[in-house]
Amino acid sequence: MAFIKTHSAQSISEDERKQPRNCENLEAELDNPNPTTRRWAARDLVDCPKASVALVSHLEQEEDVSVREVILTSLTTLGDEVAVAGLVNCLSSEGVALRNEAIEAMKQLPDEVAPIMRKLLADANPDVRIFAVNILESLRHPDVEAWLIEVIENDPHLNVCATAVDLLGEVGSFAAKEPLLRLKARYFEEPYIQFAADLALKIINED
Repeated sequence: MAFIKTHSAQSISEDERKQPRNCENLEAELDNPNPTTRRWAARDLVDCPKASVALVSHLEQEEDVSVREVILTSLTTLGDEVAVAGLVNCLSSEGVALRNEAIEAMKQLPDEVAPIMRKLLADANPDVRIFAVNILESLRHPDVEAWLIEVIENDPHLNVCATAVDLLGEVGSFAAKEPLLRLKARYFEEPYIQFAADLALKIINED
């Protein structure tokens, strides 16, 4: 029996890409049932004036991991206010994968995320505050230590403080010593805080 070659999703998408690639068509293609077509659209939309609005609006509803990856890559390439705000909204998503993907994307935008970091660290949701501390790990900003000190001095949530102490063990200086001692006194019955703070203090004293 002769083998009859059928069009693959990739070849169909390549044919579709030969159609006019204006911004309106690209936005419409984000709803295409073919994930390959959606990936191309998410990539090509970067050059459109309202790309971030379209990409953010589709990010949370996109179920295909590979398409979300391209959307996030395009949003980090754009890095504008709308893109950053969309990533921040994902931190409150019920989807664990999307939250983690948004955190990784925000780590790629230190200059854009830094101005809103204080707001994130003061969010009413302690989980968002923890995610914000996780983002600080890769932010490479001169105020990282100061932000972490503010967290262990002022945040009322044990897990947020514990996450901040872990990072202070990596980036802390002598400026963090007294705040760490005060944290130990505040959580004197919490073994992990005692352990993590002592470790951070040991590292600081050795530097």
